[in-house]
Amino acid sequence: MNTGGTRLIGAQGVSVRRKGRLLLHGVDIHVDRGEVVTLIGPNGAGKTTLVRVLLGLLLPDNGHVQRESSVQVGYVPQHLHLNSTMPLSVRRMMNLTGRPPSGAVEDALDETGSRKLLEARMADLSGGELRRVLLARALLSQPDLLILDEPVQGVDYIGEADMYALIAEIVARHGCGVLMVSHDLHIVMAATDRVVCLNHHICCTGVPQEVVGHDEFQRLFGTRAGVVTALYQHSHDHVHDPASVVQPACDEDAFPRMRSVEEVKDAG
Repeated sequence: MNTGGTRLIGAQGVSVRRKGRLLLHGVDIHVDRGEVVTLIGPNGAGKTTLVRVLLGLLLPDNGHVQRESSVQVGYVPQHLHLNSTMPLSVRRMMNLTGRPPSGAVEDALDETGSRKLLEARMADLSGGELRRVLLARALLSQPDLLILDEPVQGVDYIGEADMYALIAEIVARHGCGVLMVSHDLHIVMAATDRVVCLNHHICCTGVPQEVVGHDEFQRLFGTRAGVVTALYQHSHDHVHDPASVVQPACDEDAFPRMRSVEEVKDAG
């Protein structure tokens, strides 16, 4: 892991055009060491295209990406297509791209709370188990930067909070930077340092409390979205049902308050 400098990756003026359509226009984005940046936007806004540019999988038509060669990147894709007829175990999947040092696989799975799945078939994993295993695989390279495309895809509500808390703990433990792509507008706001709102161009960016009040954010997601996300900035001695009716919790432990990134860092 590279320990020098704070800027891990940066893109300036990135534009991408495909088949006459402008997918990205003049995009500037960066991730520094030790911060969690969340990329949000409506479907078709260019989020996946931007991730591919940052990973070096797609060359932009204009602009450029800067990343030191020593910066290690770990990537967790949104989708993993598995053949259910193939008996691919977690152990084999963790070793597909090389032979990690002795004990590294077990340590990575330990860190994501998934070591018990070592001999399980990949096709048998639940959504939450799969996301944790894929995150463990990304940690094998001891990355300076984690790029997570929809890290809670297929995870239930409580599992979402657990996953975001795990990501914050990884940042606090390793000092890596994280770029998350997410469609969540509630829990994720308590789990990020900075939000970048994309709709082919950067609509707005800043800390969550600022972004939710921005005109462009409210135009894309509605004025109520700012209220919903704000609910996750306060302590929870109650729960919010889907109709936004506040219901008292049975006890504090029944619905624990999700810690913010800052709280996890301070605890570390």
